[in-house]
Amino acid sequence: MRHDVQADVVAELAFDPNVDSGDVAVAADGGAVSLWGTVGSVRHARQAQCAARRIHGVTSVRNHLSVRPWANGACEDAEIRAGLLHALMLNVMIPDTVHADVVSGVVRLAGTATWQCQREEAELVCMTVPGVRGVADDIAIVPAPADGDMQQSVISAYRRSASLARQLLSVDAPLSGVVTLSGTVTSWAEREEAVAAAWSAPGVTRVDDRILLAY
Repeated sequence: MRHDVQADVVAELAFDPNVDSGDVAVAADGGAVSLWGTVGSVRHARQAQCAARRIHGVTSVRNHLSVRPWANGACEDAEIRAGLLHALMLNVMIPDTVHADVVSGVVRLAGTATWQCQREEAELVCMTVPGVRGVADDIAIVPAPADGDMQQSVISAYRRSASLARQLLSVDAPLSGVVTLSGTVTSWAEREEAVAAAWSAPGVTRVDDRILLAY
């Protein structure tokens, strides 16, 4: 059955209550989707991209969404920074080795984290702070020492997964701390799960994602 990718993405953006879709336009060239327009926050831009990736037939998403100005005017950087520090401090998942600064509404995260999920949590927290117009993540991963074989840890995680166990995935560890993923999956959700599982292996500092979507 032929899918109208553009129409399906538009419908999904309107259907998802987490997406601010009122001023979002969608273009599609085959499975390559582009999002244009304005949204209420950086988090909304991320949610729109995630919604588009859920659609069958989508092979890539280029996110050109920008954050619309506040009705009561732009926030000062000092005001945004105070909100950032408060939000980061209250989140127990984010280590105190993570730092944030802001210039012209764009947040730059720095410092260190043990896990990729801590980096991602810091990004998400910053995306929700009023006045933030973008987030640049320069947090370095300094992992805890690995007790076992990093490559085998990822392979074992795939075998345990109800969705990944049946996919054709390969895992290589060409360098210390580096995991290379290749093969095919049938959805963005499976690809993201595969990447997240690789990041969860002790000792991983970089994931080279070469997984392809095969609809």
